[in-house]
Amino acid sequence: MAATPSARDRILDAFEELLIEHGERASTLEAVARSAGVSKGGLLYHFASKDALVEGVLDRLAGQVEVDLERMRTAPSGPVEYFIRTSVSSQSPLDRTIIAVARLAQGANPRARQSLQRMQADWLAIIEDTVHDPAVARAVMLLGDGMYYNSAMLPSAEALISSEDDMDRLLAVVADLVDRRS
Repeated sequence: MAATPSARDRILDAFEELLIEHGERASTLEAVARSAGVSKGGLLYHFASKDALVEGVLDRLAGQVEVDLERMRTAPSGPVEYFIRTSVSSQSPLDRTIIAVARLAQGANPRARQSLQRMQADWLAIIEDTVHDPAVARAVMLLGDGMYYNSAMLPSAEALISSEDDMDRLLAVVADLVDRRS
């Protein structure tokens, strides 16, 4: 049986959900407290301000990305395959946090933009270390970004990758690209 999330985690989950569904302006302290099922005082105990909530989500993202980077580095199939396979939105906690932080970045929050840039730079560095060609590494990143966009933003559209066979064929093309350049 899964452990019940702490009040702090419920607050961050509620803040993320409000950011995703309604944007930053609607994500007031009152709305977050109501959505998390805590009093405003309870919210303020954990996060003294909206800036503190933003920092909480950015810290959450940093922790989730560190876990993902380690999985990427140690993936039995290698970092490139791991990155491509995980570039399809799965509504995982990492996906939801990325989308929430992207909503903050859309609102011109420089810390959110920096967090997303750092995340992308860390992924790119691992891919570059693997393929030994910056242009190929960028192509892999852009492919992953496009896959993520299509699966996250256009979920009702016909899927470009609708089966494991589709994914395997795409990965074979990527492997050919990497092999030709190494």
